[in-house]
Amino acid sequence: MVPIALTIQQRLYVSTLGWVAVAGISDAADGFLARRFGWQSELGGMLDPLADKLMLATVFVMLALAGIVPVWLTGTVIGRDGIIVLGAVTYRLSIGPVVARPSIISKLNTFCQILFIVVVIGTREYGWPAPWSVGLGALVFVTVAVSGIDYVWVYGRDAARKSRPATA
Repeated sequence: MVPIALTIQQRLYVSTLGWVAVAGISDAADGFLARRFGWQSELGGMLDPLADKLMLATVFVMLALAGIVPVWLTGTVIGRDGIIVLGAVTYRLSIGPVVARPSIISKLNTFCQILFIVVVIGTREYGWPAPWSVGLGALVFVTVAVSGIDYVWVYGRDAARKSRPATA
């Protein structure tokens, strides 16, 4: 996260894109290897998405501080992730182990966030048309909201089901 934050702070946006690409490729390789060789664990299942959220949050915060990304959108992205993390911790403490099951809308949200970051930086660095970043920003907002509601609904329903006393 530190190299990404530093490159944004120093306005080295091409380097930022490179670091984001390295993070994405290493995350994909890690996921592939874990599935392929059965190297999955409960801890890894929690840390991997947490690392993804931390990387995206870092980029959004740094781009917001640079005045490139709206603060309200950054707050929405971080707020959703905070609710998910707080919900996972609460679930773990009160119900039991959390089995991370990212939904399709959540995966779409992550893709939209990454694409938005690339387009925002590309607009800044290469003069790409601004409407692309505005449209993608709106899409990020919608997918953040829908995926956040989806997480609360799915895990809330699961927690309610598991916390009901068994009937004889």
